[in-house]
Amino acid sequence: MVSSQPAAPAGRRDSHSVESLLSVAVEVFNVRGYDGTSMEDLAKAAGISKSSIYHHVVGKEELLRLSLSRALDGLFAVLDEPAAREGAAAARLEHVVRRTCLELVRNLPHVTLLLRVRGNTATERDALARRREFDHRVADLAAEAIAEGDLRPGLDPRLTARLVFGLVNSISEWYRPQPSDSPDTLADAVVGLVFDGLRTVH
Repeated sequence: MVSSQPAAPAGRRDSHSVESLLSVAVEVFNVRGYDGTSMEDLAKAAGISKSSIYHHVVGKEELLRLSLSRALDGLFAVLDEPAAREGAAAARLEHVVRRTCLELVRNLPHVTLLLRVRGNTATERDALARRREFDHRVADLAAEAIAEGDLRPGLDPRLTARLVFGLVNSISEWYRPQPSDSPDTLADAVVGLVFDGLRTVH
């Protein structure tokens, strides 16, 4: 939605697109918290006037929605990949864990924001509902793998999914990518750590 607000004052030329403004906003949200971020904060970080922001988006909640949708769409896309839908359940679960690690790294600022929302707005509550759906689908996959005998018997599928993705999600709190880093190496380490403990020993 485009506002009829006046253009930015001279000296604060608006060269932003929705994408570049979103990048700025997510960085500020992750530092200050969504609730602690004002439109003035976003304008200062972007180097434009508040009125210029309204030329791109309705307000800060639209920026939040765009970010959370990007994170969630990426996660759900993993569940729709052929390797997550075909074959033994344990192999599918391993694929989902690996690809979720890679997706987290690829979309690190957006996934970090997703993991920090608390449900204080309609946008946040919608995002939390989708997160629960993702968790349920992963727990169902874990249950299949246990039933097929490839994961240790007696595991609680829902608890297993929460513990596994608690480990995966913790990456957002400490991972700061460097030029020499390999996301694949990180994903391999997580998968090895998780599945060496979960798999049935034959």
